[in-house]
Amino acid sequence: MATIDFSSRFGVWWTSDQRSIGDVITRAREIERLGYASLFYGEAGGKETFTQAAALLDGTERLVVGTGIANIHARSAPASESGSRTLAALHPGRFVLGLGVSHAPLVERSYAGSYSRPLSTMRRYLETMDAVPAEIEPGAQRPARLLAALGPKMIELSGTAADGAHPYLVTPEHTAHTRERLGPDKWVVSEQAVALTTDRETGLRRAHQHLHMYSQLPNYQNSWLRQGFDESDLVVGGSDKLAEGMVAMGDAETVAAQVKQHLEAGADHVVIQVLGDDPAADPLPALHELAPALGLS
Repeated sequence: MATIDFSSRFGVWWTSDQRSIGDVITRAREIERLGYASLFYGEAGGKETFTQAAALLDGTERLVVGTGIANIHARSAPASESGSRTLAALHPGRFVLGLGVSHAPLVERSYAGSYSRPLSTMRRYLETMDAVPAEIEPGAQRPARLLAALGPKMIELSGTAADGAHPYLVTPEHTAHTRERLGPDKWVVSEQAVALTTDRETGLRRAHQHLHMYSQLPNYQNSWLRQGFDESDLVVGGSDKLAEGMVAMGDAETVAAQVKQHLEAGADHVVIQVLGDDPAADPLPALHELAPALGLS
């Protein structure tokens, strides 16, 4: 299993495309100072993911930086492999390459690609990455590869052709299922959205806003059905039941306890996505409040 040098079992998931990279680096340093071990972020047409990773790795000392996920339709497999090897050579143990097939609407609209047979597409992509000669960054360890794996076949592939999985918008029960399928020797890095508020209506509002886009994507709809939700939960923005299943709500102690359920279910590391009334809100105030409850400071 490829090395990831997590200094704690908790990290942060934050897509910061609407902020300057200098501002993001400043906040990444504070995230590191608070004791969070990682910063993962998405890729959906904003900042280019490898450039951002290089800036964040260079701007921090020990923070693990992960793509959550790098869209395989955005660049060729050799480009992903050579770029990730270079980042690993410069920052051993601190870069995680999360890869995903994304979603048909995004791929067809933003990348003018064809979205079909995602499992076969991912398998071929990984095989092409493996074929990149060892002379590219000779002596450097390949960084850990995690797949955005929700369904059983993609989870299986994350164990046979990658170093593990990066589940997103899942319950602790799904994390347990992923761990069971992967066995003990693969990485499981689960994402958990949180709304740090004791007002249920505020928490639900933030959760529904967060789920608005995801609830219209078939990949997530199918994942939630497999997780035990039903068609009545798949309204735009999600039902209240889905919102409370996907988003940990409450005070710092309550939220921290829900985050830790993923560790109890078998995750190696949990990345926390803070939800505010504004999707572009600064996550640092909530992360400061959560850190003591997580045992970080």
